[in-house]
Amino acid sequence: MRTSTKVPGLDHAMHAAHTWVNAVAAEFDTEDREFAYGVLRGWLHTLRDRLTVEAAAHFAAQLPDLVRGVFYGGWDPAAVPVKLDAKAYTARFAHEANIAVQDVPKAAAAVTAALMRLLPPAQVTKAINQLPDDIKTLLRP
Repeated sequence: MRTSTKVPGLDHAMHAAHTWVNAVAAEFDTEDREFAYGVLRGWLHTLRDRLTVEAAAHFAAQLPDLVRGVFYGGWDPAAVPVKLDAKAYTARFAHEANIAVQDVPKAAAAVTAALMRLLPPAQVTKAINQLPDDIKTLLRP
């Protein structure tokens, strides 16, 4: 069921956010949009907090309005970048996404794959390439 706000800009923003959540859900072959949203949110927050303020802002500029709001939700730019190794990154991602630690490699790769279709792949790669190699490996689809 499509809901209309009667405000074209908001309707477009909601449609774009649904498209992103649906793309992540498709990577998992699930109809569970709440799960897909949580994993997308976890991916975005964990990446965001590992990037510098400038890199996070450049990446966020590519995101649709509501997804950008999710990206920035709860952000403390004075506390970044948080220096995480792959183990700590995995634990933080699991916590943010509300999934088991052992599910993070599949979830991280799936979200990256979805984002590579939703954004210019070079933009996603540029953000990921600012991470240490062990975390880059975790995020590769």
